[in-house]
Amino acid sequence: MSWFWLAMLSAALSAAAAITQKKVLFRMEALDFSWLLSLLTLLLSLPLFVVIDYGGVTSEALLVLFGKNVLGALAFYCVMQSIRRLELSSALPMMTLTPGIVAVAAWPLLGEALRGMELLGMLLLLVGTYLMEMVKGKSIWHPFSVYVRSPHHKYITAALLLFAATSILDKVLLTDLRMGPVPLVAFQHAFNVLVFAAFMLIMRRPLRPSRAEVALVLPWIALVGVMTLGYRFAQIEAVALAPVALVLAVKRTSVFMAAMVGGSLFEESALARKAIAIVLLLAGAWCIVGM
Repeated sequence: MSWFWLAMLSAALSAAAAITQKKVLFRMEALDFSWLLSLLTLLLSLPLFVVIDYGGVTSEALLVLFGKNVLGALAFYCVMQSIRRLELSSALPMMTLTPGIVAVAAWPLLGEALRGMELLGMLLLLVGTYLMEMVKGKSIWHPFSVYVRSPHHKYITAALLLFAATSILDKVLLTDLRMGPVPLVAFQHAFNVLVFAAFMLIMRRPLRPSRAEVALVLPWIALVGVMTLGYRFAQIEAVALAPVALVLAVKRTSVFMAAMVGGSLFEESALARKAIAIVLLLAGAWCIVGM
């Protein structure tokens, strides 16, 4: 399977997972959900540890992967918080800004100047973001101020910065440190359990949820776990075959799927305007990565 179809498979599974997550988060706190999901995805990943070539896994790669997992867990928690507090069709599309953040960061850090298509992409990202945050009856400056004033939007901003960092570390692990997709996914899920357990202890949350709570949401979390394992593995396989920015740009089409389908299911507002905004955001991301 080509990298493009792997990325599209990752997008479809990611969209389905996001819609299911929104349903679960009506009933659970984001951190409790993230903790239970990390346990289930580890259980689903256990067969991978049987087929890993441990001779090709270095301590350096595991250390980098653990650091990446800390950032990734924080990013996932921030996304769950934003999904829980905002409409799905508003929260998820902002994730398409990741390629733009990577491009802007590369300018001062790596000396890579923005070219014409990248500048066009940045403009489309700004216009799409503006349309996404427009509110009838509010000031024309509202879309600019919402990220400063709204605590819910701060979760999105944090997730964007963290995901940009983890995306770059994925490529480092696969290319520079030569860690295969199978051990990367397996150890990532093992480290996720450790990281979220630490988060739970820091926040003084019980590691063992009530039986009633588990019985209520376990089937849905199990479904999310299967889809999460699927989209992460498909994304890692795609990144191993193509530049990470290209894979991310294709995978971000998941936000259109999730926003439109989830928005209809949950009867969210202004879906037509948001659909136009999402198309602009995706077009901007594709311009930046040269698609």
